[in-house]
Amino acid sequence: MNDLIRTIRESGFAFVRSDRMRAAVAAYGSLPDWDAFAASWNDLGQDTYMADGGRYRKRRHAAFRVVGGAVERLPAQPHYQSRDYNSLNGGIERWFQPVLPAIATGPTMAAILRFCAGLFGELTPAPAWFVEMHQFRIEARAGESGRPTPEGMHRDGVDHVLVLMIGRTNVCSGVTSVHDLTGRALGSFTLTEPFDAALVEDRRAMHGVTPVEPVDPDSVGYRDVLVVTFKQEDRAQPANG
Repeated sequence: MNDLIRTIRESGFAFVRSDRMRAAVAAYGSLPDWDAFAASWNDLGQDTYMADGGRYRKRRHAAFRVVGGAVERLPAQPHYQSRDYNSLNGGIERWFQPVLPAIATGPTMAAILRFCAGLFGELTPAPAWFVEMHQFRIEARAGESGRPTPEGMHRDGVDHVLVLMIGRTNVCSGVTSVHDLTGRALGSFTLTEPFDAALVEDRRAMHGVTPVEPVDPDSVGYRDVLVVTFKQEDRAQPANG
């Protein structure tokens, strides 16, 4: 944990390979439901708010309050992002299908949230956190690439962001880039294996992901990620990706 804290403090982000990330999360709880957790990405609803007209994104959403190691799931609520952070889809309340109870409160998600609370709490001590969980599937077809970040290089308007790879099938590209607030490139990498992760200090860095394309144009490809955002509870209402 100390080396991750040091890396994020120095660079504003960290790219963590799957074996290291899985071990870090497992230190906060067992992961017996990982297979069911990952399989739940096969049951996401269509994102109908895409201002670019795209039909390539599916998702579910949940919100939590985290205090220390205690996690409370909050009632279903809209996801709101101002146009300051999302010029494409911001400015409106967006209601998505809720994350299924067994996934949101299962042992894998509990361990992920406790890991985040431990890490982010060291970087930004806070009495309580407002947390949002997003399940994203980005689909790619022949003639229609999938855009993980259609808003482009952006911040999420929170304190800290975890992007965790769940799986990739029949897609190429999807390169993540991180820039400082002046636009200077800080690094780039590709999340390819389950548990590959990006940890971004959102107040200091922007991030974006290049579109994904199908390797086999005769089949649909997809990129599944979990995005978790942590925002100090006493700050303004949430606004993320």
